[in-house]
Amino acid sequence: MSFPLLTATAAVPAVGAILTAAVPAARRTAAKWLALLVSLATLVLAGIVFARFEPGGDRYQLTESHSWIRDFGVRYELGVDGIGVALIALTALLIPFVILAGWHDADPLETSSKRWRPTQGFFALILMVEAMVILSFEATDVFLFYILFEAMLIPMYFLIGGFGDRAHSGSDENAAAQRSYAAVKFLLYNLVGGLIMLAAVIGLYVVAGNFSLTEIAEARANGSLEMAGSTEKWLFLGFFFAFAVKAPLWPLHTWLPNAMGEATAPVAVLITAVVDKVGTFAMLRFCLGLFPEASKWATPAIVVLALISIVYGALVAVGQRDIKRLVAYASISHFGFIVLGIFAMTSQGQSGATLYMVNHGISTAALMLVAGFLISRRGSRLIADYGGVQKVAPVLAGTFLIGGLATLSLPGLAPFVSEFLVLVGTFARYPVAGIVATTGIVLAALYVLVLYQRTMTGPVKEEVRSMPDLRPRELAVVAPLIALLLFLGVFPKPLTDVVNPAVRHTMSDVQRTDPQPEVPVQNVEAAK
Repeated sequence: MSFPLLTATAAVPAVGAILTAAVPAARRTAAKWLALLVSLATLVLAGIVFARFEPGGDRYQLTESHSWIRDFGVRYELGVDGIGVALIALTALLIPFVILAGWHDADPLETSSKRWRPTQGFFALILMVEAMVILSFEATDVFLFYILFEAMLIPMYFLIGGFGDRAHSGSDENAAAQRSYAAVKFLLYNLVGGLIMLAAVIGLYVVAGNFSLTEIAEARANGSLEMAGSTEKWLFLGFFFAFAVKAPLWPLHTWLPNAMGEATAPVAVLITAVVDKVGTFAMLRFCLGLFPEASKWATPAIVVLALISIVYGALVAVGQRDIKRLVAYASISHFGFIVLGIFAMTSQGQSGATLYMVNHGISTAALMLVAGFLISRRGSRLIADYGGVQKVAPVLAGTFLIGGLATLSLPGLAPFVSEFLVLVGTFARYPVAGIVATTGIVLAALYVLVLYQRTMTGPVKEEVRSMPDLRPRELAVVAPLIALLLFLGVFPKPLTDVVNPAVRHTMSDVQRTDPQPEVPVQNVEAAK
């Protein structure tokens, strides 16, 4: 029996979470180092998964399959394609930086309400989220995926509600109320989506007789499984609704600004750069893989929703006064690009969407974590409370600028490649949608540059005059992320080589081919 590499990649952070939580309360520093070492061990395993994956090989590789709930046909079934491998690598890469950035975010806190936060619990919850997210990218059993999809809400709820941002303008009681509201809103939105998905999962079992993604796909390919058109549409809508909440897609997005605004900066990165990617990943794997005809039927409406997300998110970001909420609305706009690329139904669009998931994770992590360092120094999230920071903390201001330029997809930085592919793929099939989507680029330049101008340039405000520059630990967080943005901006081939074969399989599932470019008749005659 071969070594269960995929199980190990998820089991290491899960076991690490238990061990971290068990560290005595007086050994907070030991708990932090344990969590960091576990995350680095997970990164090594994810690197082995990436190295062992063969882009030209089988669609699902490193597979594992064991009987779990025999009476209902539920199996512990794992396998990764190129898209899953890329997202596992992203998750394992970001968690060590999340832990380092949040090194002091859960230290004991004495306030007027005498509130105390267990440090061990904070880092244990982060590792548990990592384990569940990685396993969800590996699961090829629909029921197993559903369990993970819902279970990851529990640690995220406690991370948002129990370990909120200390930079709050109101009283301790008001801050606690805001955190509680954000956590409950996050939980309720995602639980409603999950319950609707559960009904669709049960319906899929009634129709297909099992939960195996590979067996259902084979049965559809050989004609032994046929779904009525109306049944497939209803099942698709059940799955898609849950994934659109998680993504988040307009108009199901309203939980995200609250959650990111009230969470600590590292937890905000965990939300938008890691957990939310499960939603867009699942659209590719489950919506298009299980319900190809319904996916094509729903495409026009989903493209419209994606365009609204792009423009609305960017417009609202322009008017934000809170730094973290600005990044949250920018992310809503970026997720609109990802969904647009998926449902453009072109290889360029879907490759770009997958790269966008990875690149958005890195760029948002860089921008949000630097913003978190900035906010922790001043104690305020309001843009108006800053000014002239680049004169007193030039390294902080420089890294903030690079993170912002990556967010607006500047050529030479990683997000540009993915956004360009999404737009090219969209133009090829839906030229009007491609034109509308480009407005998101213009608006992104506006909200990023205005944010930088108001916080970093101009006269030095008295409150920031003594602000220290980035410390070595903070540089260790930001520098590798910026290096990755530069590397993948000029050389995305390591990712595209892995992703493109998986995209071809997805295009085959929905029986779509790329539109051929229209060549004028006179040019054809001249060529002859």
